[in-house]
Amino acid sequence: MSHSHIHVHDHKDLKGRKLLFTIILNIVITISQTIGGLVSGSLSLLSDALHNFSDVVSLIVSYVADRYSKKEASSKRTFGYKRAEILAAFVNALSLILVAFYLIYEAIIRFIHPKEIESELVIWLALLGIVANGLSVLLLRKDAKENINIRSAYLHLFSDMAASIAVLIGGLLMKYYNWLWVDSVLTVLIATYLLFIGYDLLKISFKILMLFTPEGLNLEEISQAINKFPEIQNVHHMHVWQLNDKEIHLEAHAEFHEDISISQFDGILYNVEELLYNEYGINHVNIQPEYSKDDPKDIIVQD
Repeated sequence: MSHSHIHVHDHKDLKGRKLLFTIILNIVITISQTIGGLVSGSLSLLSDALHNFSDVVSLIVSYVADRYSKKEASSKRTFGYKRAEILAAFVNALSLILVAFYLIYEAIIRFIHPKEIESELVIWLALLGIVANGLSVLLLRKDAKENINIRSAYLHLFSDMAASIAVLIGGLLMKYYNWLWVDSVLTVLIATYLLFIGYDLLKISFKILMLFTPEGLNLEEISQAINKFPEIQNVHHMHVWQLNDKEIHLEAHAEFHEDISISQFDGILYNVEELLYNEYGINHVNIQPEYSKDDPKDIIVQD
């Protein structure tokens, strides 16, 4: 059996410091909006504060996961903590969904029993939320494109910025038109948006945690591509999974036409690795060579 892989290295960046800064910003926003929501009586402002609190928790989870993901592997943890960021993304996505359901419940109660709201305070605190979350979004935008953990934190912050914009609009409508029902409607809209982005992130992180075949990869197509090498008769017993954002693994059995030497196999394996990396983005390859072995030849074999 031979194992080989192509590493994708991270450039040293400031992800941790950026996350730490956004944590401090969101603690300030959460405290301000909670006090402001209680004083003004605005449910949408309180819902934004609750969402911001979930942001603080999610950012702390993301920060810890980011720190742990950099720890080296050991004999007891051969993959290190590389999946910590995927787990963090899953927890963050789940928290978004739970917060959304709670906000919908509170909005219904408030719609049935409306309360007077101090719109002036709502407007100023919404502006604070827009500025602070907008800055956080800009800080994490680049890293969010490459890392699912950072993307989960980024989505929390982006959705909160959007929520603050909605709260600002609601505050203006309540101030100038006295439309108190807008507070509940905006809360439901914010919660619906949280459900949408939370479910999408939950689905992606769940698939990675469950070792499902990554989206866009077809095992039959990959098998046929490997079978085109003249020395290989059949590729079977395949597994393809994602360890984290940057590592896609493949392991399989390859039956050869002839009883080749180890050095010949190494040369063929190198070409297979190049094909899988360049065509499918698979950067860790583990091939078990076989010759006239009596075992199942299906692509998928239940272990």
